[in-house]
Amino acid sequence: MKNVFCIGELLIDFVAEKQGSDLSKANNFTKKAGGAPANVASAIAKLGGKSFFIGCVGKDPFGTFLINTLTEGQVDVSLSQRSDTFTTLAFVSIAEDGERDFVFSRGADKELKYDRRLSKLFKDHIVHFGAATSFLGGYLEEAYSLYLQEAVSNNSFISFDPNFRADLWKGTEAIFVQKCIPFIEKSHLCKFSLEEAQLLSGKENLEEACAFLHKLGSKIITITLGGEGTYLSTPAVKKIIPSIKVSPIDTTGAGDAFIGCLLKQIALTTKLDTLTSGSEPLENMVQQANKAGAITTTNYGAIESLPTQQQLNQL
Repeated sequence: MKNVFCIGELLIDFVAEKQGSDLSKANNFTKKAGGAPANVASAIAKLGGKSFFIGCVGKDPFGTFLINTLTEGQVDVSLSQRSDTFTTLAFVSIAEDGERDFVFSRGADKELKYDRRLSKLFKDHIVHFGAATSFLGGYLEEAYSLYLQEAVSNNSFISFDPNFRADLWKGTEAIFVQKCIPFIEKSHLCKFSLEEAQLLSGKENLEEACAFLHKLGSKIITITLGGEGTYLSTPAVKKIIPSIKVSPIDTTGAGDAFIGCLLKQIALTTKLDTLTSGSEPLENMVQQANKAGAITTTNYGAIESLPTQQQLNQL
């Protein structure tokens, strides 16, 4: 089984209690571990895979809580860093349909420094780039780009999830698109939401959007469509893989559970060609990943709600 290295932010989600989608009306918050790459690493580990988290948290109680949470979940945090800068915080409200509203208070995640020793660890393994804050400056953005170069030169399987957050890019969406392009060009697998696929391609139609993104370089594209399932596009397959029906409570981490489950299965695969040749295994993998994403929405908090392999097998 290949190792999966997940690069980016680990942060505190303060989730508003007993209210709708307007954070201004929230009075009480519950502390949860969060951050998309950390969620992905946790999803992989919970399913029995081997994941590493590469990111930075503060030398404060929140940072300690986050590191302990990942460690308890069997994620390898030996490559993570600590900073004197305060741990990054996100304030999250959840509407009745499970959708979220975010406000970020950015801190230590931007302090992640490039470590050249990681290059040899990436060789022939999987590297996942899925940080929502990766293109917002700081040492993290520099390290992110350098690690992409290392992954390419070391024959890594590269996965990319842009994790677009509208509140972070108001009026500068074009800059976000330009920063994503090098990652789409080099990635074997890209995971997008419908909004992200349309934004990055400039196309409204799913097939046209995928055609544009494939032309940039990505061989495998998955576009998550909520309850409908996932649109899978490869040179040989273009179809919606249906999901299972659930009553969502909190969609936080659903996309991370999806890509984590998919990467854990890919980690067992020896050749990329078997995934893009039109054979059934990739479709089956996406179907399993859909289940993982759906299960995650049925409880509060991303990491706590991630499914085990036993839960997936029971469906």
